[in-house]
Amino acid sequence: MIVQNWWYTTLLGIRDPLQPPLTDHLRTDVLVVGAGMSGLTAAWRLALAGRKVVLLDRNICGGSSTGRSAGFLTPDSELELSQILRRYGPERARDLWDAPVRGIALIVDAVKQYGITCDLLLQDSLFVGSDARGWEDANAEVEARKTLGYPQTLYPRERLPDVIGTSEYYGGIRYPGTYGINPLLYAQGLKRALLDLGVRIHESTEARAWDDHTVRTHLGSVTADQIIFCIDKPDRSLTPLERNVFHAQTFLAISEPLGSADLARMFPSGARLQCWDSDLVYTYYRLTGDDRLLVGGGSALTTFALHAINTPGVMTRVLNGFHKRFPFLERLRFIQYWPGLIDTTRDLLPTIVRDPGAPWVQWVLGCVGLPWAAFCGDFVARQASGTAAADAERYYRYFEAARPFLVPTWLEPFIGKPLVFALNNAWAKYVQVDRGRKIPHRSDSL
Repeated sequence: MIVQNWWYTTLLGIRDPLQPPLTDHLRTDVLVVGAGMSGLTAAWRLALAGRKVVLLDRNICGGSSTGRSAGFLTPDSELELSQILRRYGPERARDLWDAPVRGIALIVDAVKQYGITCDLLLQDSLFVGSDARGWEDANAEVEARKTLGYPQTLYPRERLPDVIGTSEYYGGIRYPGTYGINPLLYAQGLKRALLDLGVRIHESTEARAWDDHTVRTHLGSVTADQIIFCIDKPDRSLTPLERNVFHAQTFLAISEPLGSADLARMFPSGARLQCWDSDLVYTYYRLTGDDRLLVGGGSALTTFALHAINTPGVMTRVLNGFHKRFPFLERLRFIQYWPGLIDTTRDLLPTIVRDPGAPWVQWVLGCVGLPWAAFCGDFVARQASGTAAADAERYYRYFEAARPFLVPTWLEPFIGKPLVFALNNAWAKYVQVDRGRKIPHRSDSL
């Protein structure tokens, strides 16, 4: 395997030019800093609302966490529905689950509206139990989905090989309404649509400082009535909210195309599913449109490593475990692998903040999963443009920076940021109950 992001490989030959760095001093209605999934969605919503928009990114559009991801469009990112239900209770769990569901709809709508070629595939989700405890987790998901009225199909161990080509799992739960996508092609396609809508975009442009209504870059600046920051791994010089996010590292690999015989064995029913298992550091996989197998995972030691790891050892171990479950694929070669650093919060839910000292500035941080990011970008854009329903402000309460956590950030100097986030993430997934906070009643409209 070579170290190369497959999504970047798929950009070869497309005709979307790099937008030049900012070298001017601009004035605009709204400035969006960060052109990942949340920033692109925010710029799109604002442009549709008739606002004059400038969009900046230090990389290319989609070039950071968005373009390194596996392209799963599912409400599950790190938190399963049963875990959200345990923490918040039925009404608020439905409210929160609705956020990434709306995010999926936004992405799919953009693909269809602008004809974005990005390998969008309708793929049911399959959550599988790696062991007896994992089977209990799958059953908990069934009960959660029944409680909230969501469709699902449970496969006990003896029936699971009907849909996935292995007898190594203890069972699983399948549900519809989810997709796979090439996230980098999507980001570049939406960039093209935004340019057509009149959005001014500058790539290779890093926001270095901001004061009042002005953001400064190396060679220019933008002054705006409203500013939205949707950035990965922000520098502390930009915001003290930096302490509320940290990176989680995962690895991905892409294979050669599967032949028809292997495809039939991998997905016996013909339904090509996107799958992940119940392990703490889970393995996940799906097919791309050209029948390549995309596999991702990591290890407990590298997930919260302080510095990025690029060596192939972790991905090799993930693939070895994958081959134990699917030995008929042992001869399948994986040609590229790449590491990703995904921003996360301490409880795996996003952070959305209106700057207390500058209420015209909003921050979107720690969105784990493309659908969550799309929802958050749309939410802050509606707030900035004045098109959100009044009670939509409840999401500021759900995603406020000061929500309850097990381990406070002031312990970081003593035990380290990786341990603070690992302990909080585990607590949020498996233990935390948080039903007492006063959050306004939900509405069906934003």
